[in-house]
Amino acid sequence: MSYYFNKVLKDISFEEAIKIVEAELKKEGFGILTEINIQETLKKKIDVDFKKYKILGACNPHFAHKALKSEDKIGLFLPCNVVVEENEDGTVEVSIVDPIASMSPVENKELGGLASEVQLKLMNVINNIN
Repeated sequence: MSYYFNKVLKDISFEEAIKIVEAELKKEGFGILTEINIQETLKKKIDVDFKKYKILGACNPHFAHKALKSEDKIGLFLPCNVVVEENEDGTVEVSIVDPIASMSPVENKELGGLASEVQLKLMNVINNIN
């Protein structure tokens, strides 16, 4: 089982890809809670040059609330991480965590249906980015 789904985008800048991903997440009810710029962080902390790579912490508050009500420690798996990275060939790859895979170790039947709903919304994001 893969723990993510992804899409490689051609003829689009890294910055434009971020905007498109954020817009598609918004259409599915997700906002961005966190943004980690790995390229800047590695340069600042350990003086390493790295490709453009951002981790977006996406959250749909309705689903998060339902999940937290049924399993209070599920916050360890929140938010849903989305990675946008620039590949050596100039393409931009978007990867999104599969919530079913990430929540599979949690033994709570209520979360299975919820994870499926979230998975569908996140797959819509991947399918709709171009």
